[in-house]
Amino acid sequence: MKYVRVLRGETPVWGVLEGETVRTLSAAPYEGLVYDGGQLPLAECRLLAPCEPTKIVCIGKNYYDHAKEMGSEPPAKPLLFLKAPNTLNHPEGKVHAPSFVERLDYEGELAFVVKRRAKDVKEENFADYVLGYTCLNDVTARDVQYGDGQWTRGKSMDGFAPVGPVVTDEIDGACVEVETRLNGRTVQKGNTALFMHKLPALMAFITASMTLEPGDVVTTGTPAGVGPMQPGDTVEVEIPGIGVLRNHII
Repeated sequence: MKYVRVLRGETPVWGVLEGETVRTLSAAPYEGLVYDGGQLPLAECRLLAPCEPTKIVCIGKNYYDHAKEMGSEPPAKPLLFLKAPNTLNHPEGKVHAPSFVERLDYEGELAFVVKRRAKDVKEENFADYVLGYTCLNDVTARDVQYGDGQWTRGKSMDGFAPVGPVVTDEIDGACVEVETRLNGRTVQKGNTALFMHKLPALMAFITASMTLEPGDVVTTGTPAGVGPMQPGDTVEVEIPGIGVLRNHII
């Protein structure tokens, strides 16, 4: 299925995308689907980020080529950091960095959304806890990240985590291409088959330390090719089966 969140009037609602129609739900789909009888044409919908996270858990340097371009050795175990809920942004949303940011980077990634409370999850049970997969842009104030010597401020500014356009359980997240385009030009292209730390291992590693709640997002690392964005730019993250997450830098 393909899950979406859209505005119905001024109210956010969950739905299931069937072709060009959104069948709306009475509640989030974490514990099963309850349709409310409504239908909306997709063309008339404003898509929202298809998640409501208490936290966004991120994996740093999960591709060898990205670790190399960042000038570091590949980490022996997953490198975790967090993006705060204030970073959540929507498909077609605007990204604006504070005036003191000198370098604003894109980082296109595959992410997954958690559907049930997850603690001490075994690798073999990974799929039981995943609602589906989506695209995420781990927008980063690179100069702030390097200047602070840790990543919280540079990763967690308002709107720094665009997510979408859908969450789907119809793809195999273990082997999909991730492509990022800047103003139509491909700047990143990788495949999740090249992850250093695979998806089930990431879930087990994370939940050994912290509990994930329904709606939480785990974003899994970016391939090589990260680079700067400027006001006026359009950035797109595309994953086959999910679609295109497009955002505008202002």
